[in-house]
Amino acid sequence: MSNFEIYTPTAEEVHSGELGRRMRQFNYRVVGEYGQVQPVWISAKDDTGGLVGGLRGFVFLQWLNVELLFVDDAARHQGLGRRLLETAEQKARELGARNATLNTFEWQAREFYLKQGYEDFGRIDDYIQGFYVAYMKKAL
Repeated sequence: MSNFEIYTPTAEEVHSGELGRRMRQFNYRVVGEYGQVQPVWISAKDDTGGLVGGLRGFVFLQWLNVELLFVDDAARHQGLGRRLLETAEQKARELGARNATLNTFEWQAREFYLKQGYEDFGRIDDYIQGFYVAYMKKAL
């Protein structure tokens, strides 16, 4: 067995991006070169200019990955969440995405995503304090 040292990298080592570059080079041998992560950022403000919602995600390997979608309590049930998601999906299609994925805790918005055409493909029970997290996807 080889003698390897396991250690915590310095911030400089992490920021250098070497590990990610090496992983991409490995992947390129199998699937060919692919593009970089492309952000998809959408925000909504009310008539006073206050932030009332937004979506943060990214497109990578033809997938929109929705990291977060939030609508303020005062702006809910007015179609804003649907509009934010639709806008993000359209931007993602323009960036070459063919599918979308996200995860949501059971107390958050699973039913909302089902109405928007997403379907469950996985779930982890008791992820936090007895609640599950649902993993969802949709063809764009």
